[in-house]
Amino acid sequence: MTDGAASTAPAGSTVTVLGLGEMGTALVGAFLDGGHPTTVWNRTPEKADALVAKGAQRAANVRDAVAAGSLVVVSVKGNENARALLESAGDALDGRAVVNLTDGTSAEAKAVAEWAESRGVAYLHGQIMTIAPGVGSPETVVFYGGERAVYDRHRAALDLLGGRGSLIAADAGVPALYGMAVHGTMWGALNGFLHAAALLSSEGIEVKEFLEQAGPSVSALLGSFPMIADEVDRGEYATPYGALQHHLPSAEDLVRESRARGINAEFPGFTVGLVIRALEEGHAEDSYARLIEHFRRP
Repeated sequence: MTDGAASTAPAGSTVTVLGLGEMGTALVGAFLDGGHPTTVWNRTPEKADALVAKGAQRAANVRDAVAAGSLVVVSVKGNENARALLESAGDALDGRAVVNLTDGTSAEAKAVAEWAESRGVAYLHGQIMTIAPGVGSPETVVFYGGERAVYDRHRAALDLLGGRGSLIAADAGVPALYGMAVHGTMWGALNGFLHAAALLSSEGIEVKEFLEQAGPSVSALLGSFPMIADEVDRGEYATPYGALQHHLPSAEDLVRESRARGINAEFPGFTVGLVIRALEEGHAEDSYARLIEHFRRP
């Protein structure tokens, strides 16, 4: 890591943003609003016009852009592109910190981090848990991975991107895993809710009306996550109530109801298959958390 990475960066320190898609543009706006002189670069220069009008400086190339900022933020499509851009900056990276906010797998994030370490570049990888309009919100979560000295030095600037940013690990790949875990949970919940909405609307029931009555039950599901997490972490699934054998009849009823109404039953059918397999393997008395073993299999 470069010398002085643990020192405190002054308020309004210079920032460079590479990549001006929807997210990159939002990042620049947050930095400018926070009083940070910000230089921008994009492969298509015209994308910077509105930001330049707002006060950003446009760089002619990546090297000049990197040289202008003490903190270099990358938001492009794919970590291979992110690394290629950083490599093209050459020695302009010396003495600067890089925060890579590019989406990708944990292995891809770690590969860029390893390259940065070999190059002596102070580096963080980040995962922003919002769409572009949410950048800068006090409630926006951002996961960071890397060296604490780098995070602490640039904390004031990074906090402008989301009020709930945090350094969660020294491993640059962990933020990507956290992000995927949130997305996986989100898509599972959304698909389940949309299947429920299709079922209700087939009877002419307004989904809002359903939520008014069933809202507490739906909200209680989130309250069960800590208990499930504890069971998974301990690897202990025996339960005196709510065992897997009691889930099967309700899941099968949902499949039959869906088919009778002409609703796609693939989603609840997947659940039935998981439960039946667990029962066949002798886990009838275990909790629903036991099904994690299915997802751990190749």
